Amino acid sequence: MNFDELFGHLGQHTVDGLAKGAIYALVALGYTLVYGVLKLINFAHSEVFMVGTFTVVGVWSLMGATDGPPVGTMLLLLTVALLASAAVSGLTAVAVERIAYRRLRRMNAPPLIFLITAIGLSLVMSEAFGLWQGRLVVGMPTVLERDVVFSIAGTDVTNTQLITVVAALVMMVGLDVFINRTRYGRGVRAVAQNPDTAALMGVNKDRVIALIFLLGGLLAGAAALLYTMRYGNTRFNVGFILGLKAFTAAVLGGIGNIRGALLGGLLLGVVEVYAATLTKSSWEDVAAFVVLVVVLLFRPTGLLGESLGRARA
Repeated sequence: MNFDELFGHLGQHTVDGLAKGAIYALVALGYTLVYGVLKLINFAHSEVFMVGTFTVVGVWSLMGATDGPPVGTMLLLLTVALLASAAVSGLTAVAVERIAYRRLRRMNAPPLIFLITAIGLSLVMSEAFGLWQGRLVVGMPTVLERDVVFSIAGTDVTNTQLITVVAALVMMVGLDVFINRTRYGRGVRAVAQNPDTAALMGVNKDRVIALIFLLGGLLAGAAALLYTMRYGNTRFNVGFILGLKAFTAAVLGGIGNIRGALLGGLLLGVVEVYAATLTKSSWEDVAAFVVLVVVLLFRPTGLLGESLGRARA
């Protein structure tokens, strides 16, 4: 156990973990929205994120992106990639709901059928992109060079870390306000509490469900851009492990709880970095799933444990 390295650079490892966990949190919000309303786990959501990463690569390729472009070009590349990845991921998520789940809902299929369908669709999407890209790692230009923005007590905070954490916080707050303060959000909470009663009160359940898939897809698209900024590449199975970790983050914070997804993602990222520092990097995945098992054993409702239907502003 390398305790000297961990405690000697605790601040740096914590910042690294928060930046990593922010990406998990954004993807976890998609899981928690769907579970909060439908009480189902949409395992195809990880491939919605994967589609977003390839969209970023495609946009930058079409725009002729290069390493270290001028500031104006960099902002344009990031903005266009964000809008494109969010839009494509959002539309993909809505298509997943329409193609894979809507008919099953109308047939009152049991939850196990939804789960099997989600896993099957996830594999189909992943393998389709694998055939298209030849199962290779797809690199991309370094549009945003990693620079230190400021240092506190020997802990360096880079621009990519700062953007990732701040973006996750802003989007979580925006989603929380939308769900708790807007008319559409009231419809979401009504369907989450009692879909039949909500339908009697005039709430269109199909539209609400399509809305939550759209919101989850938009957030996954934003997470895809942050991921590509951090790692600089993507591949056909990029969503598999990351999706499982995002699901773990949702369970850790309290699946069905928007604020819990953010908390769970940030905590999981920090735990992973600490575990990798204490042992070696290959153990960070083990640490994530140990956390999942422990949470399910001792607190299956998660740290906050409040469902979307009972959420309050």
